[in-house]
Amino acid sequence: MKQDAAIDAFAALAHETRLAVFRLLVRDGPEGVPALDIARRLEAKPSTLSGHLSILKRAGLVTATRRQKEILYAPNFGGVDGLVRFLLDDCCGGNPEACGLPAALPHGCAD
Repeated sequence: MKQDAAIDAFAALAHETRLAVFRLLVRDGPEGVPALDIARRLEAKPSTLSGHLSILKRAGLVTATRRQKEILYAPNFGGVDGLVRFLLDDCCGGNPEACGLPAALPHGCAD
C-alpha cells in the first residue's frame, strides 16, 4: 500500500460513525450487511450513512455488492491487510515476525 492510500484509509476511519460502521461490518464478517440494517443498528440517518459508506468504500476498507434491491456492505479484508502491512513494513528492520507480530492477518480475514 502506498502512503497516500494509507492516509486516505486512516482519514476514513477517523470519524466516530465511520469507525462504528467499519467495526460493525468486521463483526458481521464477509457476507455483508444491508445499508438499511447498518443504519438501523447504529441509529443513523440513511442519507448521512450513505456518505460515510462511500468514504469507506473509496478508501478501500469496505466493498458494496448489489443483491436485488439492496446493497450489501462488507469489510474489504484485503484493504485492511494492506493497511496493517503498511504500518508494520519497517518493524524490526522489515521482519515483523522478529518482533512477535504476525506476518499477515489471521487466515481467512484477507480472503
